[in-house]
Amino acid sequence: MQRCRPPRPLQPGDRLHVVVPSGALREVERFHQGIECWRSQGFVVEVPKTYDQRWGYLAGKDGDRRAQLRAAWDDPDSRGILCARGGYGGMRLLEDWDWGDNPNKWLIGFSDITSLLWSLSLHGVSGVHASVLTTFATEPDWSRQRLFDWVQGKSLPPLQGKSWIGGQAQGLLLPANLTLATHLLHTPIQPSLEGVILALEDVTEAPYRIDRMLTQWRLSGALAKVRGIVLGRFSQCDSPEGIPSFSVEGVLRDRLADLGIPLVVDVPFGHDGANAALPVGIPALLDGDTGSLHIGG
Repeated sequence: MQRCRPPRPLQPGDRLHVVVPSGALREVERFHQGIECWRSQGFVVEVPKTYDQRWGYLAGKDGDRRAQLRAAWDDPDSRGILCARGGYGGMRLLEDWDWGDNPNKWLIGFSDITSLLWSLSLHGVSGVHASVLTTFATEPDWSRQRLFDWVQGKSLPPLQGKSWIGGQAQGLLLPANLTLATHLLHTPIQPSLEGVILALEDVTEAPYRIDRMLTQWRLSGALAKVRGIVLGRFSQCDSPEGIPSFSVEGVLRDRLADLGIPLVVDVPFGHDGANAALPVGIPALLDGDTGSLHIGG
């Protein structure tokens, strides 16, 4: 992938837009709590009137959600976009989507927002794989501060995990939800995987489904040029009760530990726990000997 640039650092008083590009909003109280976290830092947060629309499992029809994203992105007084929640639906907006000639705004979210983050990276703009508004208020203080520090131009401390495969690798950081990333493989939305440090997480996927997705990555050759892999949390991915199965850890080891590249696990990002901010397309160093991920440079 190409190296991405972070947008200009935010300052208190800057205007940020909320968008709901994916699933219909259900966690209304947590949504408003997340907004207040951003407002407490001095940012002006604009919430669209259509934030609570529903169309099946989506937060409104594609045209309405696309118009909401377009209005937020094109607003000359806006410095960034805060995604309300994940779920599913973001990739539907990318049919015939154009970010414009000079996109240079912050885009923050994770899970289903992977599709938007990857699409924006193709324009050389670094979004942030970090908590959506419905999960932000429950983040530990250090994780919230990490995101605030990054968008305000400060450096990030390393993240610590556990080493499975040693060695060191340098490359551009490409974080993603595994399920979304798998569905983006070999589409125009997929960045080049050559020389990247791939950071993956997922939720509510049975071990056999994780196996199937990673096997697709292997068979397609998608992992051949990846320099290192970081695994976050694979939460609620337990074996089905009463059915013979591998554990999710067993599947991850089986499908990834033989690639001959550094592999670090249990890094604190993903669903159902601390979700450390990971900027897209920024140089990173993965140290498989110490189990650490260093970002920036």
